This record gives sequence, C-alpha cells and structure tokens, in this order.
Amino acid sequence: MTPAAHTVITREEITGVEFDWFAADAAGHIGQFMAAGDPHVPGAALVSEELLEALHVWIDTRPEREEANALAGGFDEHLTPPQRRGAYVYDHVPGEPGVYRLVAAPRQPLHVSELPEHLRAYLTDLTLPLPLGTPRLRVDQAGGAEECPG
Repeated sequence: MTPAAHTVITREEITGVEFDWFAADAAGHIGQFMAAGDPHVPGAALVSEELLEALHVWIDTRPEREEANALAGGFDEHLTPPQRRGAYVYDHVPGEPGVYRLVAAPRQPLHVSELPEHLRAYLTDLTLPLPLGTPRLRVDQAGGAEECPG
C-alpha cells in the first residue's frame, strides 16, 4: 500500500466514541485496547484506518482457542471474545487519561508471528515497553507505557 491509500484517524473522531486499538509487547504478544472515548491513544494506532480494520477482522475471525478468562468475572465477561482468540484485553479506566486495566488474559497468547506480514508491520510502531498482562498501565500518545498502581 502506498501512504496515500491509508486513511488517518483523528483524535477528534475517536473522542467520546468506542474505539479499539491494538499493540504488541516485546515478547510478541498482542493486546486489544478498548479506549471507550478516551482520545489519549498512541499516534501509531491512528495512522491507518484500513490496517486497523484488517487487524480487527483478522483477530475476530480466528477460531476460539480457550474458554473465557475475565479476571474480575461478572461485567467483564462480555469483553472476552478477543481473549478467547489469544489477545490480551484492556479496558480504559474512566476519568484517567491513557490508563487501562487488564480485563481478560489469554492462557495461550496470540503471537505477532501468526499475523500476515502487513499486519505485523502495522504493529511494529505499536510495541509497548511493558509486558502485556500488566494489571494496570498508562499508555501515552508517543507509544510509551508505564505500570500504574492499582
């Protein structure tokens, strides 16, 4: 794809609406982050609506690998479809810009090497410096991340 073939997503478009984005960690595991209207997502997540959608579809059409594993159970159970396919699932913490809590953790994590090449390339700039599975983390717009006390 040429750069002109990519539709850039703006922060204004995602403010106040559900927006999911993806990241990997140094071990190659993949996480889905549910921003829930918080526009404080890494800029690299916004560079291509087409690649973001392709990654969504690729994960959503994988066969389930395992049973639901919502850490808190209850309400979080409805957030487990990506986890059942191998992705870590994080949900935005209301009122805390850029802060996410782990809601579901795969027992058999999906690995970046399983993705088609163009989707692996998309995640190159979306590799967080913390391991996925960290209970609470803050992600900044540059793609940095730090652990947050719970």
